[in-house]
Amino acid sequence: MIYYVYILESVTNGKYYVGQTEDLKQRLIRHNSGRNESTKSGVPWELKWWKEFGTRSESMEEEKKIKKLKKRKGIENHVIKNNYRGVAQPG
Repeated sequence: MIYYVYILESVTNGKYYVGQTEDLKQRLIRHNSGRNESTKSGVPWELKWWKEFGTRSESMEEEKKIKKLKKRKGIENHVIKNNYRGVAQPG
């Protein structure tokens, strides 16, 4: 099974949200429906970056690393260095 670590950006306030899931498409739908307390205030959200992992434990470990970075520039540098895919990238 494939697991994803993803970074969303709020269209409303520009903040990032970091999470992990096994169904990226459904997770984005849930975030934008306002059913998630931690992201409700930032609706609508756009998928900014994501990366695939082979196990849930790997994805959870990566999610923790990114959440510890806190600052926007640190997150952006991390995804570039670690080959995350972005919405403008093909494939």
